[in-house]
Amino acid sequence: MTAASSASAPGAPTIGVDFGTTNTVVSLTLGDDQARLVRYSINNRDLFAFRSALSFHSVQGVGEAANERVVEAGPWAIESYLEDPLETRFIQSFKTFAASAAFTETRILNKRYQFEDLLAAFLLRLRDHAGAQLSDLPPRIIVGRPVTFAGSSPDEALALTRYEAAFQRLGFTDIRYAYEPVGAAFFFARQLQQDATVLVADFGGGTSDFSLVRFERAADGTLRSTPLSRSGVGVAGDAFDYRIIDQLVSPELGKGSDYRSFSNSLPIPQRYYAAFARWDQLALLRASKDMRDIRALERTALEPDKIAALIEVLDGNHGYALYRSVSALKEALSSQDQATFRFEAGSVRIEKPVTRPEFEAWIAPELAAIETAVGQALDEANLTEAGVDRVFLTGGSSFVPAVREIFLRRFGADKIETGGEFESIASGLALIGREADLDLWTMRAS
Repeated sequence: MTAASSASAPGAPTIGVDFGTTNTVVSLTLGDDQARLVRYSINNRDLFAFRSALSFHSVQGVGEAANERVVEAGPWAIESYLEDPLETRFIQSFKTFAASAAFTETRILNKRYQFEDLLAAFLLRLRDHAGAQLSDLPPRIIVGRPVTFAGSSPDEALALTRYEAAFQRLGFTDIRYAYEPVGAAFFFARQLQQDATVLVADFGGGTSDFSLVRFERAADGTLRSTPLSRSGVGVAGDAFDYRIIDQLVSPELGKGSDYRSFSNSLPIPQRYYAAFARWDQLALLRASKDMRDIRALERTALEPDKIAALIEVLDGNHGYALYRSVSALKEALSSQDQATFRFEAGSVRIEKPVTRPEFEAWIAPELAAIETAVGQALDEANLTEAGVDRVFLTGGSSFVPAVREIFLRRFGADKIETGGEFESIASGLALIGREADLDLWTMRAS
């Protein structure tokens, strides 16, 4: 992604980047109305969903090469981690930090990284693995952003400033931002045969975002679009994962148990398990000061074997194995009424049956927040469900039956459309870049 220096005109080739909590997808328009996905080849696999993960590995050397850090991203980061998990710092879901003023930096292999450093390192490796597809491109880039960033008190301006700093390091000079569900709406609009008011529901790893857009065909056949409303909430797939870990794994690793303090019995602090159950925090917990406290707890815990198991999972850097186990359970419960959760890490073995109603009860607070945000989008547009012609569900968590049921119940099965769960946003963002009135659909960092 080396950008030219001149500004690009409306309709010029454009890059659309969907930097997601779980996956990142890049799409291009090259002077026509087609959006082409950037693809990556690894181990005879052809991929377009580039995992939003980083790995850092220290390589021992001599002279200037001493303690050199090898940085990888995407599936190559996973591969690097699996080859040497104990010596690799593996980070996933780091997008969650984007709007957090509390996250100022993290230390990795004795080097400080701010959020923009992590994102720039990730984007540079993504560009390198794309090869010639991203070697000589115009400066315009449309970057997706959630309607509401993840976090308890997200700072939108801070997030966009951090994005801006990272993308500028790749040479882009015309950086614009568009809401992720709006990108998905432009992708979906290509299927429309008649005028329609479309509700797009985009479920990512960190956020759930909604947008209402009116699409109309002009006399010359061109598609005209009008934004009506948007809403969002900072919960999605990662929040569902949190509930699974909190219910099935953390109790086996000491959550809810006590430790001795002199003659008193006190509960083990919950903050350890709150961090353990969140992918973004788990990546940092192993290197935090809390890790020293956790080690000390093993000596005073009333159930020391459980704390020892927690230490083993953290010391063994088994976060990715936990991620795969949680993902496997969610996938199974999307098509089955009952499934078995299985997690193996060193000597730690956890195996428990889970029914779909149990899982849906765990995620009930997130489902309620999602439904509230849907209602907010309708209210802002001054519409009822009857005024919506099509509902387009996209993103990984749209496969969760309880999520889909919200829309089936409110809008009816005939209005529901799905597809392009991983490509829709990036492709739509690239298509937005061809709009004559970009300011209607995009914003700048400041």
